[in-house]
Amino acid sequence: MKRTLLTMLTVLTSLIALPAVAQPPFPTDVSHSAVRRPVVQIAILLDTSNSMDGLIAQAKAELWRIVNEIGTYQKNGQTPLVQVALYEYGKQSLAATDGFIRQVSPFTTDLDVISEALFGLTTNGGDEFCGQVIDRAVGELGWSTDSEDFRAIFIAGNEPFTQGSVDFHKSVAKAVARHVAVNTIHCGGFMEGAQTGWQAGAKLGGGAYLSIDPNVAQLHVATPYDDEIVKKSDNLSETYVGYGKAGASKKARQMAQDDNAKSAGAGSAVGRASVKASAKMYANADWDAVDAAQMNGASFRDAKAEDLPPEMAQLAPEARDAFVKAKAAERAQLQKEMAELEQKRRACESAERAKSALKDRNTFDSAVRNVLEKQLETRKFKRGEK
Repeated sequence: MKRTLLTMLTVLTSLIALPAVAQPPFPTDVSHSAVRRPVVQIAILLDTSNSMDGLIAQAKAELWRIVNEIGTYQKNGQTPLVQVALYEYGKQSLAATDGFIRQVSPFTTDLDVISEALFGLTTNGGDEFCGQVIDRAVGELGWSTDSEDFRAIFIAGNEPFTQGSVDFHKSVAKAVARHVAVNTIHCGGFMEGAQTGWQAGAKLGGGAYLSIDPNVAQLHVATPYDDEIVKKSDNLSETYVGYGKAGASKKARQMAQDDNAKSAGAGSAVGRASVKASAKMYANADWDAVDAAQMNGASFRDAKAEDLPPEMAQLAPEARDAFVKAKAAERAQLQKEMAELEQKRRACESAERAKSALKDRNTFDSAVRNVLEKQLETRKFKRGEK
């Protein structure tokens, strides 16, 4: 009897000692998944001097196509988490004391931030210090140290790679020491770039050297599915429910990037739509109530009315989570339909390219995608289903 009472007392004591676990109304950016997703980190370093308007236009138009391509890869059965950072260099209006260099964005999974930043870039004359901007990117960014991840710099410009007081040999060596590949894209002739250090920078950095024509437009192969994909993307945006102090502004940014993608051309609009169709590639748990609930188990029942959008704030507390759940169901259906359309679009595009012997134009997008295809496969990433 004494032993039984002692055992019961021990169990009760342990239960009392357990802390109560409250469901937070607003989540942290941590998924409940027990399997770690591999990370793909890409730092884009763009020359924004006076002659680079074409390069910036290509980057604006082709960001979503690049990200959409990454989304076709998997490693260990997982779609990668894509982090993009952006630097501009060589613009005269930037501070000379900083080497005419600006970190536009550190690594972020919020691709709308990168899109907004690209559309905000302008150009004017200046000095292009490739060695120094690589040194900044290597030293400032939060590079992963996990051997399963992929890390790369893509630097694009047209002046000699050797300009500036920072020797590119030293800065590229720093990148290599951190297992970061350095890929160089010369905006001009292949031989000119090879003779002015761009090829040497890539060789030293374990990356690829390419040359592009910054003044040609993106090649988009139109298919019968394009308009429907973009239309469903607009409907998809309506399922995002901003919460918290930044919810309204981030929702507005999402809508603005929808418009920016359309203004950049059909290829950009379709590429962005296809990225949004993937919950793995386009996730916004920091401001969207639907992603917050699905990814982090957030509940909005007890949230303050001022932290919720009007359509949720006016609901009774017990109805808020049901509202979010309904939006989630609507989104899932749209994403399913968009994924099916994307498969048909890709098949149609491939058939058209084969029939007409179409090849991608020599642009920023084609250069980056061709490099990623080879380098991701070298790092054991395999093409899979989105």
